[in-house]
This record gives sequence, C-alpha cells and structure tokens, in this order.
Amino acid sequence: MAYSQAVVVAGGLAHIPVAIGVFWLTQRFILQQTGSKKASSSSSPEGQVKAQTSLNDSEPKAASPGQPQPRKKAHSDVPVNTYKPKTPFEGKVLENYSLLKRGAIGRVNHITFDLSGGNPPLKYVEGQSIGIIPAGEDAKGKPHKIRLYSIASTRHGDNFTGNTVSLCVRQLQYEKDGKKIDGVCSTFLCNISPGDKVKITGPVGKEMLLPEDEEANIIMFATGTGIAPMRAYLRRMFDKKERSKNNWNFRGKAWLFMGAPKTANLLYDDDFENYKSNFPDNFVYTKAISREQKNPQGGRMYIQDRVTENADEIFSLIENPKTHIYLCGLKGMEPGIDEAMTKAALSKGINWSELRPALKKEGRWHVETY
Repeated sequence: MAYSQAVVVAGGLAHIPVAIGVFWLTQRFILQQTGSKKASSSSSPEGQVKAQTSLNDSEPKAASPGQPQPRKKAHSDVPVNTYKPKTPFEGKVLENYSLLKRGAIGRVNHITFDLSGGNPPLKYVEGQSIGIIPAGEDAKGKPHKIRLYSIASTRHGDNFTGNTVSLCVRQLQYEKDGKKIDGVCSTFLCNISPGDKVKITGPVGKEMLLPEDEEANIIMFATGTGIAPMRAYLRRMFDKKERSKNNWNFRGKAWLFMGAPKTANLLYDDDFENYKSNFPDNFVYTKAISREQKNPQGGRMYIQDRVTENADEIFSLIENPKTHIYLCGLKGMEPGIDEAMTKAALSKGINWSELRPALKKEGRWHVETY
C-alpha cells in the first residue's frame, strides 16, 4: 500500500502527493528514455556496455566483439572444498622426514602425500591449506576433528608431477597438570610412515594467495612452520624446474624475513640461500635468530627488530601499489610486527593504524596466524 490510512482520510489533501508522484514518475520516464537513446547512439563501446547493464544490473548482457569483456573476479577459478570432512580423500604418504639440523629445538617434519587417483582430482594453488583427519578416536569415542595445515608445495608438487601435496608440521607438545601432552594431529603426522593412508580434505583458503602480477613485490614475515606458504611462493618464483613449468615468470622483488630460535631451526634454509645466490636482484633473505643474535638494545633478535632495521626500504616498497605483505606463523608474532611497523611508519610521517586497514582493503595485506 503506497499510502497509510491516515493520509487517505485527509480529504482533498491526499490527492496532492499523488499528483506530485505522477509528475515525477513521468519526468523520470522521459529522462530514462532520453538517456538510453544517448547511450545507444554513442560510438564508444564503453557507453554501449553501460547502457546494457543499466537496464538490468542483475542480468548483464555479454559484450559484443570489440567491446570490453566483463572483468574476471580475482582468483575465481581457485579450487575450494573439493573434498569435505564427510567425504575425505585418502592420500598415501610418500615421504616423511625431519627438517631440523643437529641441536635444534623440537620436532618439525616435511611430509608429502600422493594425490593421484582422486575423482575429482584434488588440486590446489600456493597459499591454500588442506585439512587432516587424524586416525583414531577422541576421549569420547568420536572421530578426531579436522586440523588445517598450510600447504608447503607448489601446485606442481615437490616432484613436479602435479599429483602430490606437502606439509611442514611441528609436533605440538605442552604441559598440563604436570604432564606432558602431545598434540593429537601433529604427533599423528610426524609419526606416519611411507605407504600409510591419511584422510585429507580441502583445499581451503584464498587469503594467502599470490597476486597474478609477475612484477609484484612480495614481503614475507614467517616464524617456525609459518614458512610453509612462503616456501611454496619461493619455489614458484625461483626453482628452475618450477619456472620451466609455469606460465608465470616472476620479475618483482621477494623479501623473506624468517624467525627461528636457533640456526638449526631454520627450515628450508639451504633452498633459500640457493635462491639468494641465483637471483640476487629479486630475492632478499633476512634472518632473525632469537637465541643467537642480539638486537641493538642487547636483547634477543626477533623479526620486529629486523623490520625496524629495514624500515625505510620496507616502506618504500609498500608505497608501490604492486607490493603485497604476507604474515604466517604463531599469533604472538603479530603484536611485535605491528609495533615495529607503527614505529617505522611514524618515522616517515605515516599512520600505520590507518595504512594497514587500507592495505587490507586493497588486498595487499595477508595474514594467517594460529
């Protein structure tokens, strides 16, 4: 009902808004018709497309030959949830080995699964995660819940066949009521052997995907197993076999800030040093080894200290709209980096609390912490 009862009983006054409404509807119809004729008579393809979409925005017509094609949404073709928890894929373990050197702290393994035989195929891209359902049951007799792990391999896999996926897994261990507790899924993964079958779900996630621009700049902050997606990015950028398979030739600048407690805990360090030697103009590798290096104040060296040291160059890169920033690792790393970025930005007259959400809105600030 266009009008309320109160308005209707208002006598002759009720006809005034009706007349005004009819007048404006007539005027609007005339203006729309005039605008449509102008748009359709324009020689500009852009004008023609606008006229088509304005008639019915919910069902835009396909552009004719020679007209601009509809813009493809970024990463719209990235696979998501091919396999779900109720119908997981069973992948066979191909290899499981330690990533740590003598004297390291904890236990971290590189684990690769065979994905061949999937129907549909389990495909993924760099920056995504997969779910693992550990074997066995919990204390209540129910199947264990799914755990998500960042993928450490490129879409082509470590063996470049396109049918494997690799993870970087640290065994979770902690104390509770005076007892040492082992993480359920991380311990399960670190203990599996080649030939074992594991239930896998996914892939999931679009937050950590690389930009498609081959000239983008990529700044990466990682601690511990947060190196997993960075390892995938860097293999895609700099591994010789990977580059020969890609229809993507990275020409920008990649800068990795890697945090670890000891040198023996630096994951994939030999690979990164190799990339640094072969691509000195495109890759910078900066380490923060907390128990072996000192910051300028004499305390332990953390990633945030390296950010402060390199503030000018970092923010020069950030000013470039082609620069993307990625954080991955323990959630505790975020406040330190945020504080360092705040100080570094302030020295350049920039308000980091305003810049960070702006970068996020632009799709240039990517965070995955746990």
